[in-house]
Amino acid sequence: MKALLMHRDLDFNMKESLPWNERALTQDLEVVTLLHAMADHDDFLFDVARKVVFSGFQNDVDTILYRQEVVQDCLKNPAVVRDLYVLIVEAIERARKQWWGLSNYPDSLLYSSIELIESSLGTLRKLRSIAEELSERFASKAFTTLFAMLRTELDDDYLVRIQHHLTALKFRKGVLLSAELGEGNEGANYMLCQTRDDRPNWFERMLGKGPPAYTFHIDDRDETGARILSDMRYLGISRVAIALAESADHVLSFFKMLRAELAFYVGCLNLYDRLAAKKEPICFPTPTPAGERRLQLSGLYDVCLALHMEDRVVGNVVEADGKGLIIVTGANQGGKSSFLRSIGLAQLMMQCGMFVGAEAFTAELCPALFTHYKREEDATMKSGKFDEELARMSEIADHIGPNSMLLFNESFAATNEREGSEIAKQIVSALLEKRIKIFYVTHLYEFAHGFFNKKREDAIFLRAERNVDGTRTFRLLEGEPPETVYGEDLYRLIFGSDDGPSAARA
Repeated sequence: MKALLMHRDLDFNMKESLPWNERALTQDLEVVTLLHAMADHDDFLFDVARKVVFSGFQNDVDTILYRQEVVQDCLKNPAVVRDLYVLIVEAIERARKQWWGLSNYPDSLLYSSIELIESSLGTLRKLRSIAEELSERFASKAFTTLFAMLRTELDDDYLVRIQHHLTALKFRKGVLLSAELGEGNEGANYMLCQTRDDRPNWFERMLGKGPPAYTFHIDDRDETGARILSDMRYLGISRVAIALAESADHVLSFFKMLRAELAFYVGCLNLYDRLAAKKEPICFPTPTPAGERRLQLSGLYDVCLALHMEDRVVGNVVEADGKGLIIVTGANQGGKSSFLRSIGLAQLMMQCGMFVGAEAFTAELCPALFTHYKREEDATMKSGKFDEELARMSEIADHIGPNSMLLFNESFAATNEREGSEIAKQIVSALLEKRIKIFYVTHLYEFAHGFFNKKREDAIFLRAERNVDGTRTFRLLEGEPPETVYGEDLYRLIFGSDDGPSAARA
């Protein structure tokens, strides 16, 4: 049996390796905040969410839409999905106490397998009951297939036969074996035989004829004889014990996979509840194949910022179809970095099959996502900040490929503007030639204005909106990069005075 809640035809691989830059993505996009919201203090949910979110770059459009249908079903039936998850978790916890795993002793292997399967029968019956009673509430292909499988493969006759075989394998009437004489008249080819259910009762045994076979008895003090009989018994039941253990392991594996795949959707429910409580919008994005240069978003906001704030977060509207370069400039503390995080988070969430924090979102898939953010001073660094920036950029260049996405945040600002602008221009130009999609938040005026003057058709320029009185709207508008970052606003904010610099160049 397979759950198939994550893929149409295969299980989700919990051992999938994470991207090499997972730590950088986690730090720059504050992904931990997202994962904690999904986990709701559950370590297993956290681990699953982390795996699913960072493995999304391997998904195609069909897989993403497949998962979106499942998430929509979960949002319509949250109580049922949570009950399913709890049911499976309880079954796995019981199994841990009963299942000894593969053992060299057939008896222990056999009886622990019987206990596990018997305790699992109750869970399987409940799963089938849910499939029969509630399947009409679900419309996704994944849940429809799962429920149909549970109804078909776990009917009453099948479960009764399982219980009958388990009762027989307890050997309450003894073990019936057949064997052949091997070399040196030693027993060979031991085989377990099915006992007859029509044994005579005690009265018939008293008055009837004896059994048509030879019998012998072992003295209570004959330890050697008892050991020989025990060895014969082990040889007879070992094959059955191994087969039953494989069946028990199969049932347990199904439960574990169902738990892992349900865990992701329970995490989606947890995140949705947090965002809904803040009245933040969510939407199911429209993914398009990599390389199509699609980007249309409305009301996009930084989900992690929203999880930290009490007030609602301002969303942005951008239409950038056909654009491979998006340069963001403007006033300090105007929402540029939050916009960059919102782009990265939305891409991660879309590609793993989740909803995103927006009113509408359409974007192309990318085979990999990279971030190049400025870092704070680190006393342990062996070289300067600028050298460290170049080293990280070199490492990204070793891994990046066509149609990947790269988010720059104040990169190469650790040197003077002329040098930083020139380096940024050369790097961005080379990346664009390799068809890499770039979002660049910067105060490097020469760099931003240089690209603006080229009037490239594949570039769009956004700037953080600032009112005349200096207040920020935290919205991004399309426009020419400004020459100032309005340093006097920061001066007034910090010192509470208007006697500051009239303007500050980047």
